[in-house]
Amino acid sequence: MLAENPAVAEQGITVVRRDSVLVLHGEVESPHRREEILRRVSERFPDVPVTSDIGVIRTQAPTEIEQLP
Repeated sequence: MLAENPAVAEQGITVVRRDSVLVLHGEVESPHRREEILRRVSERFPDVPVTSDIGVIRTQAPTEIEQLP
């Protein structure tokens, strides 16, 4: 559902059912994208609680030099 929808086209999200809850895992490029995914899954399964473990990753190049020990 998430990969085939052109508005989302997200392949990196894993959905796991734990007891009576759907838990979404993965990383996306923006908070807006995470909210859109949660909205669509909640609409698709209205009677199932949905919880998110979706992180937002940085999509632009770093602005600082990483110092290694």
